[in-house]
Amino acid sequence: MLRDALPEIITSALPGPKSAAVIARREAVVPSAIHCGYPVVMKRAEGAIIEDLDGNHFLDWIGGVGVLNIGHCHPEVVAAVKEQADKYFHGMFNVVTHEGYVKLAEKLTQIAPVRGAKKKAYFTNSGAEADENAVKIAKAFTKRPNIIVFSGAFHGRTLMTMAMTAKKAYAVGMGPFPDGVYRAEFPYLYRKPAGMPDDKAIDYYVEKFNEVFENCSPAEYVAAAVVEPLQGEGGFIPAPIEWVKAIRKICDEKGILLIADEVQSGFCRTGRMFATEYWKEAGIEPDIIATAKSIAAGVPLSAIVAREEIMEAAPAGTIGGTFGGNALACAAALKTIEIMERDHLADRSLAIGKKVMARYNEWKAKYECVGDVRGLGGMVGIEFVEDKASKKPAKALTGKIINECAANGLLVEGAGIYGNVIRFLAPLVMTDEQLEAGLNIFERAIKKCANC
Repeated sequence: MLRDALPEIITSALPGPKSAAVIARREAVVPSAIHCGYPVVMKRAEGAIIEDLDGNHFLDWIGGVGVLNIGHCHPEVVAAVKEQADKYFHGMFNVVTHEGYVKLAEKLTQIAPVRGAKKKAYFTNSGAEADENAVKIAKAFTKRPNIIVFSGAFHGRTLMTMAMTAKKAYAVGMGPFPDGVYRAEFPYLYRKPAGMPDDKAIDYYVEKFNEVFENCSPAEYVAAAVVEPLQGEGGFIPAPIEWVKAIRKICDEKGILLIADEVQSGFCRTGRMFATEYWKEAGIEPDIIATAKSIAAGVPLSAIVAREEIMEAAPAGTIGGTFGGNALACAAALKTIEIMERDHLADRSLAIGKKVMARYNEWKAKYECVGDVRGLGGMVGIEFVEDKASKKPAKALTGKIINECAANGLLVEGAGIYGNVIRFLAPLVMTDEQLEAGLNIFERAIKKCANC
């Protein structure tokens, strides 16, 4: 069975001949800006394994960039989508009601850890749409024009979310952007000011947030602060709980909503159904959650959840859309969440993350090029540097390691504001044998590329 297979490369080179032919066709008709650096053309996939057109088996630790927490082609999700397809594919929710949308909204309002007793939810198609809609809702509720985002943030590629995203490589030549988007410094503790202890660093980054009110926008014009509980594209950097507590307190004092961007961190990835459950356990909750990716196991869907008074502030016609909450996507999401809860995938995420962190920390002790290891549950980042003393980012080395892993059947992806982090987003249904095989391939790649 493919889902139990181990990574194996059988062709003499990658891509193999059949895959190479399709890649050449891709290059002829698809814009090069939609870049793919991996020599893989999928034939089929199950669990954490992709088989390409030439029969090579790749262990997928990218998971569609966090979309496949329950793995490729989970048979129960496939069955749920097929069952729904026999009934109807689509009914625009502004025109007709379908029960799958209602059931999914009911479920998310039960499990999403947002502030408030009575909650409401609605659906869009992508993470960027969810983030943009969360901002719309916040502006409607507060009647304020501005938002605060953070260094290292990634929120999407729509016009508004390109403005919100920190890394402007994702927005080259696309301006001018919407105004009223202001940026504070995110607590990247590995790169905090030299010699500063962590507790002082938290105070330092809180003060950086307060400075926005002096330098960019008075607080009375700020609708929301948008925070990733664990930054994805920014380098898998967890937001320290003490810092979140301080930001929550400031927001409450100044009438600012706190939006959690859980696009990548939601749905069991961090050892909880939502990463903001860690916030709730610490006595704080966001006002709005925007989430997507693993919500529907690969069918496009995203969600926005908030308490009723916030949701009801949106004027008629300002939210919604043709495909939001598509019937097939809702069927996939309901079954996905059922599987996650029944099979305790949040616990599995913690177990996988514990093994990965332990192994990565061994490498940190052994190899001069491993600068930092961090994460929550099964969402782990490893940062590569030229040497531990300087912490100079080793972007070129990181790229070599990614390519060497792929050449040996392991797919990993980079991240980080300096391009020197490799993220771990493997399907949580991966077997222990696959995990061990992947870790071994990864370590061999580090040794070879760093000459360790």
